[in-house]
Amino acid sequence: MKKIKLSKLAFLTAIAALFLSNGLSAQSVNDAYKKPKLVVGIVVDQMRYDYLPRFWNRYGDGGFKRMVAEGFNCKNNHFNYVPTYTGPGHASVYTGTTPAFHGIIANDWYDKTIDKSVYCAQDDNVNSVGTNSDAGKMSPNRMITTTVTDQLRLATQMRGKVIGIAIKDRGAILPAGHSANAAYWFHGKDEGAFISSTYYMDELPKWVTRFNKSDAAKQYKKEWNTLYDIETYTASGTDMNNFEGKFKGEKDAVFPHKLNKLWKENNEYDIIKATPFGNSLTTDFAIAAIEGEELGKDDETDFLAVSFSSTDYVGHQFGVNSVEIEDTYLRLDQDLERLFNKLDQEVGKGNYSVFLTADHAAVHVPAYLESVKIPGGYFSTSDFKVKLNEFLQEEYGAKGLVKNFSNFQIFLNYEKLEELDLDLAEVEEAIANEVVNYDGVFEVFTAQEMRKHDFTQPVPYLLQKGYNHKRSGDVMVVLEPGVISYSRTGSTHGSNFNYDTHAPLLFFGHGINHGETTERTEIPDIAPTISALLGIAFPNATTGNPISEVID
Repeated sequence: MKKIKLSKLAFLTAIAALFLSNGLSAQSVNDAYKKPKLVVGIVVDQMRYDYLPRFWNRYGDGGFKRMVAEGFNCKNNHFNYVPTYTGPGHASVYTGTTPAFHGIIANDWYDKTIDKSVYCAQDDNVNSVGTNSDAGKMSPNRMITTTVTDQLRLATQMRGKVIGIAIKDRGAILPAGHSANAAYWFHGKDEGAFISSTYYMDELPKWVTRFNKSDAAKQYKKEWNTLYDIETYTASGTDMNNFEGKFKGEKDAVFPHKLNKLWKENNEYDIIKATPFGNSLTTDFAIAAIEGEELGKDDETDFLAVSFSSTDYVGHQFGVNSVEIEDTYLRLDQDLERLFNKLDQEVGKGNYSVFLTADHAAVHVPAYLESVKIPGGYFSTSDFKVKLNEFLQEEYGAKGLVKNFSNFQIFLNYEKLEELDLDLAEVEEAIANEVVNYDGVFEVFTAQEMRKHDFTQPVPYLLQKGYNHKRSGDVMVVLEPGVISYSRTGSTHGSNFNYDTHAPLLFFGHGINHGETTERTEIPDIAPTISALLGIAFPNATTGNPISEVID
């Protein structure tokens, strides 16, 4: 018996010596898979990376600066596919892969199997919860892979809670995944309430009903003026310019924006979405969810997916160089601080992990670029379609060869091609050779090329990562840098160029190292990094890799 005890002691001593010789302690081994009580994923809609350094000196210490001071900053983080839109962005962050695999190829796309346009979160088989409108007929049914949130649910035998929250439905639904406890999004108009669908529940929880019945949304029916003296907003252009869109009823797109006077003309609660108050309302609701769902209160890791959508609405309307966008980010910084303080209070410092990124970035208003002699311009899709159809009529003596042109993809009419005995690959190539000569077009690629080649060059590589055989078109058109199909006011996004792909990526909290890197990281790396942190399986189609410098 003594010999056995001595053998055990010797074995344990040898193991301890092995740990110590490798720089490991028994405690560090025991903590190897110690998990946070809560993960908070934050996606800031349309956030360019340069909004961090550009407004840095004006941020407080508790929001963006806290994440950098206590966590890890990936300074060279990019989307590795096109198109850079909201739906694909949110799906890619949480699935760890690209549209080629997860299937969310755009916000809306032409579905060639049913010959009509579909929306990425649309689901006519479910009903609205919390509203009598159809705004709740949504689910993740068109996303065909799992998310990190799905994998957390599986790993915890469905005990870990997952909640998705955003102003936009797709910003709440896609991150929450297929097996979430709930996803909530904001329905404006004359209701001003957070709603859901029967995909998740039959009725809203009591805490959501209480929130909707309060003055939470109504309190933001007020004047939007700058937080500080407008003369101090030197990181932006002048407030009065020709490059910004106006709210209906406004004479000029300048501060202050009097929401109470513009209320009716701008669909009542909908106007809140296009102001920083939409982000504040999202924060209010996220805090209510932390309390109402008791997130991070037990031994199973929970996940709160929050998307701040109003930054996108403001960017689209006013542009990336506007005083409005600067003020929106200064206010978002304060909302982040509020959220982190609540997490400290409810979950505890060191007990939760956070990441923050974007679903895409945005381009400078091309009209502004032109005014300062930088290349940029506008592309007319209506003129493009007329010109293309004229070419096809002349080349093949037939009409109706194109069924749809959307998201800069041309969908051909296969029945018509067969009727005329035309070879699909040859027609694709002919269109590509024609269209590449049009003004504003940079490059053109065919579906045949996407399927037959393994590209490494930047433009076709990014297209290929976004190309889904069953859902994408037959010819893909790439516009020149700085050229967009949009109004002459406000900013947009969607391209393969750095102004649309370079997005922030910050981590902080439990299990996160302090540091920074300028090595390239990519959006699909986020989900496997969080999966590795939690010690769970990666989403099932993951193509990204864990960022080893980020986690302990």
